Amino acid sequence: MKRMVSRVSGRGIRVACAAAGLSVLVAQSAMAQSTLFNIPSTDTVSKSKVYFEFDVLPQVPGPDAGFGEMLTIYNPRVLVGLAHDIEVGLNFPIYHTSANSAYIQPNIKWKFYNSDATGLAAAVGVVVNTPLNNRTGQGTWSYIYGNISKKWKGGTRVTGGPYGVVADQDGAEATFVGTKGGVLLGLEQPLGGPVSFVADWFSGKNSIGYFTPGVSIVLPHSGLLNIGYSYGNDSWEDSEEGAGKNRYVFVYYGIVF
Repeated sequence: MKRMVSRVSGRGIRVACAAAGLSVLVAQSAMAQSTLFNIPSTDTVSKSKVYFEFDVLPQVPGPDAGFGEMLTIYNPRVLVGLAHDIEVGLNFPIYHTSANSAYIQPNIKWKFYNSDATGLAAAVGVVVNTPLNNRTGQGTWSYIYGNISKKWKGGTRVTGGPYGVVADQDGAEATFVGTKGGVLLGLEQPLGGPVSFVADWFSGKNSIGYFTPGVSIVLPHSGLLNIGYSYGNDSWEDSEEGAGKNRYVFVYYGIVF
């Protein structure tokens, strides 16, 4: 769970030894990612396993002149698998400008249903976002979600579910911007060998509303590389805040221990 949890403040596991054909499918089923790009999947890290990931999201294109500085997001994150298909994690997103802002995001997910026979799984979870510095004018907020996934024999999987946000949008330290709920959707489609097409979406013109298509590549030694492009749901609008530049290249590498 992570990820770009604010337009200016802010998502992981499907890892296995790189191979072709059936061995890749078996490995991906055994260690599937706990997010796609931004949305949580129904997967959890296996018990006693640790997953580390590092995300880099440069703003491309950068803002127009007069609309502020280019933003680059750096997000190291760690997840630990517990018993009963529960995982807990911490994200540490840093929003790099001349005035760096850092956040911590504790999160937990429980996969409460899983059926290999039908390819169905379901999970619930929560992600909390709170500032570590520049706390004046910034408050803590959280989002809660539930999701269901369906996977077919060829490896195609779709994920969907609702989410809701708990945030003070009217107080002096309001941070979350926009609608306080919506849906999350995701698609994973194997393309051959270790490469898959991946796309996910949080609905709503708000602090987590992004659409991200890209590719996912299974690497040797339980590694995973994802490369995509995140469009803010407001990125097609013209505004004095430069919403039209709310877009990021999204690259992350993850590994399980």
